[in-house]
Amino acid sequence: MKNTIRIKYILFFLLVNQLFFAQTANPEKYKYQFVVAKDGSGDYKYIQDAINALRVFPLAPITIYIKNGVYNEKIELSANNTDVTFIGESVDKTIIFYNDYSGKGKMGTFDSYTAKISGNRFRAENITFENTAGRVGQAVALYVDADKAVFKNCKFIGNQDTIYNGGESARQFFVDCHIEGTTDFIFGPATAVFKNCSILCKANSYITAPNTPQDKEFGFVFQDCTVSVTGEVDKMYLGRPWRAWAKSVFINCELPKQIAPAAWDNWGNSENEKTAFFAEYECKGEGFRPKERASWTHQLKKTEAEKYNLKNILGSNPKSSKKEWYEL
Repeated sequence: MKNTIRIKYILFFLLVNQLFFAQTANPEKYKYQFVVAKDGSGDYKYIQDAINALRVFPLAPITIYIKNGVYNEKIELSANNTDVTFIGESVDKTIIFYNDYSGKGKMGTFDSYTAKISGNRFRAENITFENTAGRVGQAVALYVDADKAVFKNCKFIGNQDTIYNGGESARQFFVDCHIEGTTDFIFGPATAVFKNCSILCKANSYITAPNTPQDKEFGFVFQDCTVSVTGEVDKMYLGRPWRAWAKSVFINCELPKQIAPAAWDNWGNSENEKTAFFAEYECKGEGFRPKERASWTHQLKKTEAEKYNLKNILGSNPKSSKKEWYEL
């Protein structure tokens, strides 16, 4: 009996090894480009079906091309699905939406996402991510805890908690994007840069709610962004600390007059003023009133602002001349 079991084990081991080496030696046998189209003209009609067909930990980058359409589905790209790119046909017509929210049944904030992206080295272009639940509390459009994630020319539409920038060690880059929401609609622990983005505030509340880990030098950094508001807004804050060591910085951003003079809030806890780091540098517009800011926040000096470059914030090696993952 023992010999029979041993032989079966050896045969199983040899079979697994044979499959492994066959996959490694023949990467061309796997598909690395997919097309999703609602009209049936692609490989799949649903984005999640394409995701489910992906090889995990691929031997080459994978691209999913998504044709124009309104995709009513909740999607998840797992941590095993690395090196994946989503390319939409056009940002205004390639829309992924769902309507979950915290309090819907047993659902919490972190289950309410429309799209959850956990696979490292992810990229997305020309796609709208939307949570259509309305003003019912926390309702996440994008939950991203992937490291080295890039979103270019994308839109993120929601109300409270539109984007969760997850992953305490994750680095994320949003460029030429549009983000809108009501309360704490950009929140989380990741190190994230928002460059040339438009930020639309839809209620008297707070834009950012970082919970940056204590050992991280950077949290949320907004560079060359434009903040605007809807007609119902007359008092908006740049941010408040979700946790004690929160960090959020606005550099060379356009701020509307509806930004509260203090601009920053301590979330009802004066102890946060000793640890959180909220700052601005050379912003402009009627909402930029540096002399009226909360006394515990900062106006960066030029020498301090110089460290807020992509290489320092997101780079793998600040001294290396090699092309970095976020360079487009």
